[in-house]
Amino acid sequence: MCICGNELSFDVCCRPIIEKKREAQSAEELMRSRYCAYVRANAEYLLYSTVKENRYEDDAPLIEDFSKSVEWLKLDVLNAADDVVEFKAYYQDAKGIKVLHEKSNFTKEDGIWKYKDGELYNSKVERNESCPCGSGKKYKKCCAR
Repeated sequence: MCICGNELSFDVCCRPIIEKKREAQSAEELMRSRYCAYVRANAEYLLYSTVKENRYEDDAPLIEDFSKSVEWLKLDVLNAADDVVEFKAYYQDAKGIKVLHEKSNFTKEDGIWKYKDGELYNSKVERNESCPCGSGKKYKKCCAR
């Protein structure tokens, strides 16, 4: 299974996109590859996959530091339209399990899908949802304790 949650292996699913051996064929595929890049602290790819107007090379160390400071747990794609993908990315830091809930906007730049921007939601892990740690238990009976 790929890091992004797809049933294909990472080597078939997201690795070729991150290594620029092929381009993402949809906004969702790009978003999934970007999640994998966060898990692997690959700031170079995250910058490459962002539109030029929002690409700041000086952000690379910040991206890497953040990605390495947390344990990425799982990705849930909530909705994927043509150029908008809403997702929740779960991670654990020193203060517990957190969720990054975003509706991301994508566009094609020179015919290649790129991340444009996103709207962040103030979300938290809900008590009755499956625990992001993968235990199979409800969050309230597992890591919320």
